[in-house]
Amino acid sequence: MISVNDFRTGLTIEVDNGIWRVMDFQHVKPGKGAAFVRSKLRNLRNGAIQEKTFRAGEKVAKAQIDNRRMQYLYANGDMHVFMDTDSYEQIELTASAIEYELKFLKENMEVQIMMYQGETLGVELPNTVSLTVTETEPGIKGDTATGGSKPATVETGLTVNVPFFVNEGDTLIINTTDGSYVSRG
Repeated sequence: MISVNDFRTGLTIEVDNGIWRVMDFQHVKPGKGAAFVRSKLRNLRNGAIQEKTFRAGEKVAKAQIDNRRMQYLYANGDMHVFMDTDSYEQIELTASAIEYELKFLKENMEVQIMMYQGETLGVELPNTVSLTVTETEPGIKGDTATGGSKPATVETGLTVNVPFFVNEGDTLIINTTDGSYVSRG
């Protein structure tokens, strides 16, 4: 058990028969009444985001999540195959279970698979990934200093707003939390 006063971003807890990851939290001490903790939680089974308020000092169960390093191998119809890099054991996840993560996954990429008591919860991506631009409008000389942006499609099908100087074939570093352009790779 863990006190809600000890919440931190990324902590996994068990609440209401679900496994939740703390995305954001705020300790609130109103002038009148008892203190409480306002939190934003993401359900690791279905991806739903919920805001929940706990009384200060309330206890919740901490969920022990095991992260296994795996390699994304290939898509087989609606199923996506991952292989444990140590034991060579393979698991399959449905496209609907990893819909957001598919925007950043490419073959042979190493990721962390979240497991809870033998149940596969999903894929944990690295903070940034390198992806190659497959389609974008050509840059125009003189546009590099304007600070504007244009859409670019990368090899996984994700569309990202990039600066004008980015061209087809460039490798970009993309932030996986919000799908934004970070820099050229």
